[in-house]
Amino acid sequence: MDAATLSRLQFGATIAFHYVFPPINIGLGVGLVLMEGAYLWTRRPLYQQMTRFWVRIFGLTFAIGVATGIVMEFEFGTNWSAYSRFVGDVFGSALAAEGLFAFFMESGFLGLLLFGWTLVPPAVHFLATVLVCLGAHFSAVWIIVANSWMQTPAGFQLVGEGAARRAETTDFFAAVLNPSTATRLLHTLMGAWQAGACFVLSVGAWYVLRRRHEEFGRAAVGFGLVLGLLAAVGSLVTGDWSARVVAAHQPAKLAAMEGHYPASAPAPLHVVGWIDEAHERVVGLRIPGGLSWLVHGDSTAPVPGLASVPPADRPPVGAVFQSFHLMVLIGLGLIALESVGAWFWWRGTLFERRGLLWLFVLSVLAPQAANQLGWLVAELGRQPWIVYGLMRTADGVSPRVAPAAIVASLVLFGLVYLLLFALFLFLLDQKIRQGPPPLAVEEPHRRA
Repeated sequence: MDAATLSRLQFGATIAFHYVFPPINIGLGVGLVLMEGAYLWTRRPLYQQMTRFWVRIFGLTFAIGVATGIVMEFEFGTNWSAYSRFVGDVFGSALAAEGLFAFFMESGFLGLLLFGWTLVPPAVHFLATVLVCLGAHFSAVWIIVANSWMQTPAGFQLVGEGAARRAETTDFFAAVLNPSTATRLLHTLMGAWQAGACFVLSVGAWYVLRRRHEEFGRAAVGFGLVLGLLAAVGSLVTGDWSARVVAAHQPAKLAAMEGHYPASAPAPLHVVGWIDEAHERVVGLRIPGGLSWLVHGDSTAPVPGLASVPPADRPPVGAVFQSFHLMVLIGLGLIALESVGAWFWWRGTLFERRGLLWLFVLSVLAPQAANQLGWLVAELGRQPWIVYGLMRTADGVSPRVAPAAIVASLVLFGLVYLLLFALFLFLLDQKIRQGPPPLAVEEPHRRA
């Protein structure tokens, strides 16, 4: 394989592993605010116990997320120097803002969140919890701003010629609020909320099934269902909005998502299927005119297809199509599962249904799969562009990087990440087996 393909594989593997942890932290951050807020409202010790338990998990995922995220920033210089030179003025400011305004807030107040229970008043500790949650969300804001600019660039001008050609910011707010920022940010956050919700739901259901810490487990299931349903409905709404933005600004990506080939024709909505690239068609179950109706509100309205795009500018249709439909299938499955769970919870019979509780235990994997698939749709659907319409991915690679060096680093990173993941699973298992801390009456803070 050439350097461009290997660099893409390396960066893809790096970010796929890293992306396991930030969504959990963002979702758990919201859960911590809800749990500690419930404790301050009711003064029920169970809610403080829940907050203390999940803060430990939050700290673990935060540490692994930081360790794996640093590598990606170095890869911009080692593997993607031509790209970094081209977008540095725009991309660099977003990454700097993420470090200055988000990471420092989250990490700065995390210590108080972890160790400040008896050192500060309850209201101050809750403020720290809120700020840590906001810090995690602000990190997502600036990362999505940077990535969305690559999808729908705005607020810039091109300066220089040849290898010195680069994008220069002319309107910072236009670059930040580019056409896809809001939709992609909200959709990403809903996926992260779902990851945190299912994590809480899974552990709570596990405790109930094992007859351990049952009161804690039942309460965790309740919090997980509430947050999960909010995220599921939010994902549905923001996903539809995001697809409309893709239709307006990245028609080739939308065509690949639905395997729509005719240059301009009403487009069906496929439920399941596979791409027959030799005959440029989709074989499977479809709703005639469904995509046209979702995009234009008219099932007979034409939608640009892949035939209107030069073959060299088309994304990998099969991979984008399958990733998109699997993501949607998982999202609908979570809506169904959490709706059924909420119904039985409301009726007071949920904890008698062991089969449903086992599905809750396994549900922790579903948001992770959906988030990874959504990332694949976004990034593969943009190909062959690294900055849509401005710079091809192959042109962004460092000119002197050797394929052998990339292979060696890829193998080494793979081994290190396997060890990190094994360590994460070991420590997570230890914390779950240890269970929540003992219930305690409200502890006054120590006075200096």
